[in-house]
Amino acid sequence: MNAAELLVACLEREGVDHVFGLPGEEMADLLFAIRDSSITFVPVRHEQGAAFMADVHGRLTGQAGVCLATLGPGATNLLTGVADAHLDKSPLVAVTAQGGLERLHVESHQALNVVGLFEPITEWNTQLDDPDIVHESVHKAFKVAESEKPGATHLELPEDIAAETTEKQPLPERDPVRAGAPSAETIEAVASLLSEADRPLAIAGNGAVRTRAAAQLGDFVEAFDLPVASTFMGKGAVPDDDERSLYTLDSGDGAALSAIETADLVVTVGYDIAEHDPAEWHCEGTPIVHVDSEPAEVYEAYHPDIEVVSDIGQALSALTARAEEPATDGEWYAEMREAVRADVAATPAAEAPFTVEGVLPVLRDVLAPEDVLVSDVGSHKMAIAQNYPTYEPNTCIVSNGLASMGIAVPGGVAADLAVDAEVVAATGDGGFLMNAAELETATRLDCSYTVVVFTDDDYGLIAEQQRAETGESFGTRLTNPSFGTFAESFGIDSYRPTTRAELREDLQAAVDGGMSLVEIAVS
Repeated sequence: MNAAELLVACLEREGVDHVFGLPGEEMADLLFAIRDSSITFVPVRHEQGAAFMADVHGRLTGQAGVCLATLGPGATNLLTGVADAHLDKSPLVAVTAQGGLERLHVESHQALNVVGLFEPITEWNTQLDDPDIVHESVHKAFKVAESEKPGATHLELPEDIAAETTEKQPLPERDPVRAGAPSAETIEAVASLLSEADRPLAIAGNGAVRTRAAAQLGDFVEAFDLPVASTFMGKGAVPDDDERSLYTLDSGDGAALSAIETADLVVTVGYDIAEHDPAEWHCEGTPIVHVDSEPAEVYEAYHPDIEVVSDIGQALSALTARAEEPATDGEWYAEMREAVRADVAATPAAEAPFTVEGVLPVLRDVLAPEDVLVSDVGSHKMAIAQNYPTYEPNTCIVSNGLASMGIAVPGGVAADLAVDAEVVAATGDGGFLMNAAELETATRLDCSYTVVVFTDDDYGLIAEQQRAETGESFGTRLTNPSFGTFAESFGIDSYRPTTRAELREDLQAAVDGGMSLVEIAVS
């Protein structure tokens, strides 16, 4: 084999079924190797879309999504999506082409130090400067990307190396590397704190979902009768119809934050401080237990008293086994739970203008618990994170590490390919047009998901923040095309409801039908 063929054989050995990317001159050997493999190459309309597709694939499946780009501008266009996977802890492997080694020591056409560019936003990255290191490097890229805590890795393949032959073969399949069991002494200390607490509370973070520890978390909170507040990326770790759920941090006019202030013990599960600033919890002096696969970040506002550093599921199971009859009084958080539940379930008057918060109960009703909502970033993301009840892990995908706009439409492509459920990509008019061209990719792949576009002709979240600070906004106003006409130009069904009756009817028709777009003007 040549190095390109070996790289593709290694991808097959790693279980890769799709590679998302945009072709380039320097990757001809690699593209033809993919053509002759079992892997499906998905040509996209922009490399950022490819990276977002790989990002969401990794988040949903736990297996690294793969994105591909050429050198120079192709590689730089991947950066935002790769950085999103890095901060969201999504397993992703990026592969970029490069010019031949013989021209990289001088200034040359489209040549950049791509390995240097990717260094700050990857767990590991390298140049494949010898065909005999390809098998080891691909294996390492996947091992690092998928091991807890996961993230992005990057491989650069120079054009001349791609064509060189090698006798090497893909390394054997491997079992995933998991964190170890918690120490008995640490579990004993945490169990003692839980037995003494009157108002203990749990915070479910991204890691609780990412490590597939939702079942163990459910057993844990039931055994100790703990209310649970989720981060935006921890939604679904505990179902929101569970009587212990306080929905998400910041929801219900601060009910979850009020509960944290009232609690006399806080147990965080799979939480990273990038998800939500603990300085907002106002729980100075309250003991904090950190349950995660890695030690807590050093931060003045988050200084845990005990850190359980182990496999998250094993830690929760060990704690559950130590539970006695709960000494807590579940009534202490009952009013907060009811306040947030009522806020989320509130139905606007029939004649009221549409708001994102008012649309979400209808959208929730037309989707099954296992259906997947992929949220873009903007003011609608805040509403979805706070007001969209989520009943199963990984069914509400919110980016809250890098929090990059433009993820929803390409993310919908990845979700549609990865899950056997209905998929809705929810976006604002700002984020939609950033990667709207991927609708063509979706139709070419015969995808069948629904894009909901909330339009307000504004970068609304920024405008809200400006008005809150200064009383006015500037630089945020937009104009938009006819989104329905745009969708129909791809052969996609479009809807634009104007009444609440039409809203329900149109959302139901869109979800039940094929590829569709629903434009909803919101105030």
